[in-house]
Amino acid sequence: MDLSYSPEEERFRAEVRQFLEQKLPAEMSEAMRLGRSIGKEGHDRWHAILNEQGWLAPNWPVQFGGCAWNAVQRHIFEEECCRAHAPRIVPFGLSMLAPVLQKFGSKAQQDHYLPRILSGEDWWCQGYSEPGAGSDLASLKTRAVREGDHYVVNGQKTWTTLGQYANWIFCLVRTDPDAKQQQGISFLLIDMDTPGIEVRPIILLDGTHEVNEIWFTDVKVPVENLVGEENKGWTYAKYLLTHERTNIAGVGFSRAGLEAVKRMARAQMHRGRPLIENPHFAARLAQAEIDLMAMATTNLRIISRAAAGQAPGVESSMLKVKGTEIRQEINDLARRAAGVYAMPFASEAVESGNEPGLGPEGSEAVAAQYFNNRKLSIFGGSNEIQKNIIAKVKLGGRA
Repeated sequence: MDLSYSPEEERFRAEVRQFLEQKLPAEMSEAMRLGRSIGKEGHDRWHAILNEQGWLAPNWPVQFGGCAWNAVQRHIFEEECCRAHAPRIVPFGLSMLAPVLQKFGSKAQQDHYLPRILSGEDWWCQGYSEPGAGSDLASLKTRAVREGDHYVVNGQKTWTTLGQYANWIFCLVRTDPDAKQQQGISFLLIDMDTPGIEVRPIILLDGTHEVNEIWFTDVKVPVENLVGEENKGWTYAKYLLTHERTNIAGVGFSRAGLEAVKRMARAQMHRGRPLIENPHFAARLAQAEIDLMAMATTNLRIISRAAAGQAPGVESSMLKVKGTEIRQEINDLARRAAGVYAMPFASEAVESGNEPGLGPEGSEAVAAQYFNNRKLSIFGGSNEIQKNIIAKVKLGGRA
């Protein structure tokens, strides 16, 4: 069973599918299917292709250069991109910073930064988490002290995804150490080429360099790079996080992953029969598909509210929890379906993958995806924290 679509929506799906067939580079699609990195150059290339088509910012209002698709169109686009193994659009500038600037930024900030996000001239990363402030983000220690027409920033950010490519970072910094935690935080835009910034790589379990530590030592940031009001950054941070957690749901990626699991399970034999016929495996697969169908419907409802100008509320936490649980379950099912072909563990083996053709189709990417996606239930606010938020909001503080 699947969601039903109107004839107009099906025509839009056909348009998206035709675009992907004509414009998505075959070698890029194959790399994504095999779980291999396309690097900054690949992401920049796909970014430019979508921008030329006018489809780069489906959630942006038209006046800022977006295409203002409705919730169903955005769902269809994501679904088709995942089915075609298109790269995921890097979200930090487009889907996280841009909504904050559009709602809280000055006219000068909107006019300067938003076009540069679309053109790809600026690559943004997110400066939120710190060694002692992950899920408890409001306890962050990075300081910004105002001195005349600039702030002086000192501190450290960690788990900064793709920070090695970024030329700008949006940061939460503490501007009033004497205020309550949430009341003394500001939102700054910082040029990564500013003296005093050091990027240190963190190598993950799957052998990749995806995240970083960012160190700030007496970094001078112009006052005009403050978004909104000083000490009101927590309000802007919460607004951004609702968008981040909604995006983390990854419905399209889960759909594509589920189909890959089915293909592998049909090809992999277990006691003389295809694994997909094994009752225990089939039951887990069916439950994952049921959960995904329910989440897809919820996701559409929340995106519809966001498109109407309402920031997602506690529902974004619900999507974050369920979405990451489903993706991790699919990763585990894929690992089981791939059998011995999911065994690479050493970073060199994980990075290179199995030789194509050694196992069921898609098994080359299983190990790397399984190890890497253990992070899903932690980043963007751990699932345990999200459950506390849900309980507090829905149970009136009786969590």
